[in-house]
Amino acid sequence: MLHRDAAILVLDKPAGLAVHRGPRGGPSLEDWLPALRFGGRRDPQPAHRLDADTAGCLVLGRTRPALARLGALFAAGRVEKIYWAVVRGAPPAAEGEIAAPLRKVSSAAAGWRMVVDPAGQEARTAWRVLGRNARDGLAWLELRPRTGRTHQLRAHCAHLGCPILGDARYGGGTHPGGLHLLARAVVLPREGDGPPLRVEAEPPPAMRPALAACGWAGREAGAAA
Repeated sequence: MLHRDAAILVLDKPAGLAVHRGPRGGPSLEDWLPALRFGGRRDPQPAHRLDADTAGCLVLGRTRPALARLGALFAAGRVEKIYWAVVRGAPPAAEGEIAAPLRKVSSAAAGWRMVVDPAGQEARTAWRVLGRNARDGLAWLELRPRTGRTHQLRAHCAHLGCPILGDARYGGGTHPGGLHLLARAVVLPREGDGPPLRVEAEPPPAMRPALAACGWAGREAGAAA
């Protein structure tokens, strides 16, 4: 648990846990919602999406009014979402913005994925380099999605020529630590004139060695490396 108040929960979702039950079943966050009531009358509900393979900040509304307000904030783009990724390859500059529309394609052989297509939905991602490891061909990026398309960060990093480490679907190969993508922080406007609520998640153990190799010196970085 990263944050709890009367209206909002922010969880540190582990990688590998789906937020919603899929058609094939299996564990999901929905199995744990009753345990997250903390005395409330209803189960809290997610206010946005987070891929099963992505770790980090997930915002839930504890009441119907809170969930409606959060949904409106996310829909209006008023929630700042900050991600960390370790990518394979060398970004072409220190920072930039990817503006590349995305469209979903699928086939019986390869399943579904998102591709850059002028006929797709608008998708924009700001990025900047936080660290590099030239020896291993890795870089540590901060990603700030300006839109919320499915697999946007994964497809956009691949389009940049730097797929996310462990993202086999988009060219990042396989890795024992899985997908190296973390929902690092969310910044939520408060009602009234109060300062925004900023909540951060620490990198999961599986990401720390690659982050440390790129210069991250956060908690337990040395031990993990």
